[in-house]
Amino acid sequence: MAHALMGRKLGMTQIFTEEGARLACTVLELGPCAVVRKKLREGKDGYNAIQLGYEDVAERKLSKAEIGVFKAQDVGVKRHLREVRLGDKEIVEYEVGQEISAEVFAVGDVLDVTGVSKGKGFSGVMKRHNFKGAKRTHGVHEYFRHGGSVGMCAWPGKVIKGQKMPGQYGNQRKTVQNLRVVRTHPELNLVLVQGAVPGPPKGLVFVKAAVKG
Repeated sequence: MAHALMGRKLGMTQIFTEEGARLACTVLELGPCAVVRKKLREGKDGYNAIQLGYEDVAERKLSKAEIGVFKAQDVGVKRHLREVRLGDKEIVEYEVGQEISAEVFAVGDVLDVTGVSKGKGFSGVMKRHNFKGAKRTHGVHEYFRHGGSVGMCAWPGKVIKGQKMPGQYGNQRKTVQNLRVVRTHPELNLVLVQGAVPGPPKGLVFVKAAVKG
């Protein structure tokens, strides 16, 4: 089964292996997620997929169009929806209304975790693009952290698109691949993965079996 779940990043901690090695880990609270909809290749959709719903929410906080997705399948409304593509052999394992919890992941599994990175606001080129900066000597005058020349002379007389310049840093959808599960607590819906995960504490994350794992 191509397991996938939504959840929350709770924060980071450390654990020690039997050999005494210290591992930096991220604690994820995953699920339970409900199968809200099932799409089939033979149906009008033309491909196999399931839609997962996460976190109960009051209907008054959703639009009529959003509520209609859940009413059509006769399942409870959820705050977040995410679609997962599946193969012909995997799609038969799921049914509408089925709940998926963190029990599907075990120690040793390799996962890809997607989240929205922390927003750092408007940042300069040294923080945003790791520029070296200018010298502090030999006549440099108040130009220590600037990006340098970005344009050109008469032709073409413009700044090339994609030039590394100051701007908003962070607040982007990022995926970290091949994070290994080092500990699980199914009764608490907790999974500990080795390494860092995008986003702040309580940030929404999407976890699935590693594509390259």
